[in-house]
Amino acid sequence: MPDLHQLLRDRFRLTAFRPSQEEVCRAVTGGSDALVVMPTGAGKSLCYQLPGIARGGTALVISPLIALMEDQVAKLQELGIAAERIHSGRDRGTSRAVCRDYLDGTLELLFIAPERLGVPGFPEMLAKRELSLIAVDEAHCISHWGHDFRPDYRLLGQRLPLLREAGDRPTPVVALTATATPLVQTDIVEQLAMPGAEKFIRGFRRENLAVEVVELQPSRRRGAVQSLLEDPARRPAIVYAPSRKETEGLAAQLAESFPAEAYHAGMDGAERDRVQAAFLGGDLEVIVATIAFGMGVDKPDVRTVVHTGLPGSLEGYYQEIGRAGRDGEPSRAVLLYSWADRRTHEFFQDRDYPDPALLDRIFQALGEEPVPVDTLMAKFLDADEEVFLRALEKLGIHGGAVRSFGDEVRRGASGWRSSYINQRDHRADQLERMIGFTDGNGCRMLHLVQHFGDREDSGKPCGVCDVCAPSDCSVRRFRSPDGEEERVIAEVLDLLREGDTPTTGQIYKAIPGAPDRRDFERLLGACARADLIHLVEDSFDKDGQTIRFRRARITVEGARAADGRSPALQILELDDRPAGAGKTTKRSRSRSSSRGRSGKGGSSSAKLVADPNLPVDADLEDRLRQWRLEESRRRSVPAFVVFSDKTLHALAAHKPTDEDQLLAVHGIGPQKAKDYGGAILEIIRGRA
Repeated sequence: MPDLHQLLRDRFRLTAFRPSQEEVCRAVTGGSDALVVMPTGAGKSLCYQLPGIARGGTALVISPLIALMEDQVAKLQELGIAAERIHSGRDRGTSRAVCRDYLDGTLELLFIAPERLGVPGFPEMLAKRELSLIAVDEAHCISHWGHDFRPDYRLLGQRLPLLREAGDRPTPVVALTATATPLVQTDIVEQLAMPGAEKFIRGFRRENLAVEVVELQPSRRRGAVQSLLEDPARRPAIVYAPSRKETEGLAAQLAESFPAEAYHAGMDGAERDRVQAAFLGGDLEVIVATIAFGMGVDKPDVRTVVHTGLPGSLEGYYQEIGRAGRDGEPSRAVLLYSWADRRTHEFFQDRDYPDPALLDRIFQALGEEPVPVDTLMAKFLDADEEVFLRALEKLGIHGGAVRSFGDEVRRGASGWRSSYINQRDHRADQLERMIGFTDGNGCRMLHLVQHFGDREDSGKPCGVCDVCAPSDCSVRRFRSPDGEEERVIAEVLDLLREGDTPTTGQIYKAIPGAPDRRDFERLLGACARADLIHLVEDSFDKDGQTIRFRRARITVEGARAADGRSPALQILELDDRPAGAGKTTKRSRSRSSSRGRSGKGGSSSAKLVADPNLPVDADLEDRLRQWRLEESRRRSVPAFVVFSDKTLHALAAHKPTDEDQLLAVHGIGPQKAKDYGGAILEIIRGRA
């Protein structure tokens, strides 16, 4: 075994390894395959760069981003390390020269994009020399379950055997990523055919990063960001916005107070490079960006990362907040979201993952002989062109269609359906898990650590997030409960002392004079944060769909609490209406009889049906029926599973304008309000 500490000092000019780096480097240098899952900023690059040099010869690095390759190669060359890259941004002559250097044995590291392995003759050229190791960076891209799956990565499993067996002994493979859940980890190992790989899953806890989650309507988010970043101690900052338009608008507003600019994929490359260089160099204090910004960017002193919309997955979210506080100093990640964000994500998911029925129609229309895509598309005049092309793309990814040279396609294998549906469902589940994170009442950092399956974490609360330290929040606001809230909390604890673990919906129905459902859930959240109760996620399957809900049980502290009082109780203020609003909005006590000691006597408030004295908007009802038909087709379920005729009739009569009114309508519970509420309210508002 070479002296790794000496190489670290002499070749990389570093005095010591970061946590876990030495262990990984020793395993890979010794010839072991390895899966390395460590957070952004943990120093994963050294885990293949140092072993590649230690083993001699040339290490091959497969990386998905040109900017990331350019940055890494430039830094290695500054250190005097013979590193080069081949990607689509380099001209043919330059790439040929790099290939000659590789064949001459003068390179220590060669970086390539994954699609290069699909170029005829290129893998064979690489196989003419024995590689010291093969590194697959951003390895989550290889998995259907990864948040950033890329079809070109899926080919690696087919190409690597040729490269691994080029020498006298198998070349070790090291797969690295910052965002692989246990499911993705398993898929990476299977796809790269390295069942004996040593696994290094650790380091996800960020002691210096305080996570804060704030429910805030979109109209109030710009002001919240402005107020948050006015403090110079919270800058430099990265603000992630959900659209190009929003990045530009928010950046312009912030630029009136301090140096700030927008960054998104719609800008030309030179302008993006200028903005990024200005931010890295300190000329810009705030960069407002889409998720196009950040991959491979190493700015250690970022104090704040703000999201002005709900991310689509915990994996992507964790990777983005990991860009804060790499210098180890206290930093904060603030997530601003609202219920409306969910509808936006569902719209894009429906666009990106079309109905399986459309893919099946395309599959049936294909034959053994290739046909031009335009000819095929002409048979689907009833389908939107963009949706058709996405469906064809997905069919190809899952093996049901095969693209030929040029723009032609033929039928592929018949087993595509289950693979596609599983991935489609997984994408929806990622959104559910993201929403579950925002709704959670436990330690934010512990939630993230457990999501990624960190094998060596302590399991202790972080002590700095909005749940662990509510008084330190920068945007979120808390207060002590008032007398009426203490009464409701006392009723909840009294019910739970009976030893059952009811659902939160059952508790709500059983409490006389409880506030509206939204405020009631906040009271339960306050009880959970104060360790008076535990809220446990549960689910059941119905009509092929997973219905999620929560159960509650009392804790030792809750059993001791008298009259619903506890010094730890802090009520989350509503951020989308004035402080205290909603606290007096209660269900009438006359509609909830007092509960006996058995807890069985409570009855739920009456639901609204179509009042015969109210006029029914027939046009609105027709629009709702049309929406229900489209929704049932999209979900492949009967129309009545979405909503009954009775519910549509009640909606057309009462025309609810917010979530609370929606929940009062016959046939609409919390889950259906979550699934369909946004669309229903938009249709109704369109009739106002």
